[in-house]
Amino acid sequence: METVILLTISNIFMTFAWYGHLKYKSAPLVLAILVSWLIAFAEYCFQVPANRIGHGTFTAAQLKTIQEVITLVVFCVFSVLYLKEDLRWNYLVGFALMVLAVFFIFKKW
Repeated sequence: METVILLTISNIFMTFAWYGHLKYKSAPLVLAILVSWLIAFAEYCFQVPANRIGHGTFTAAQLKTIQEVITLVVFCVFSVLYLKEDLRWNYLVGFALMVLAVFFIFKKW
């Protein structure tokens, strides 16, 4: 559970680093890059420990899969609440198909 919590926090930071500047398109690009880089540094402070703690309980492929699912959830919330964009049905279908991939990655064959 600790791994999932840390990955969730890291994904919140990274989503802001990658997409937060989209609300401030009039800001100089160099400033957007620098601020994004600083936010990404904070993201790494959660992501690296999450993967170190989780590796052994989860394989690297499973850790990456967990991170991607968390990323989709965080991004959906971010895009609706922060960017005020619609969450369209086709996005949800695509995300659901990605979540289906989780089944195949975690299934013991």
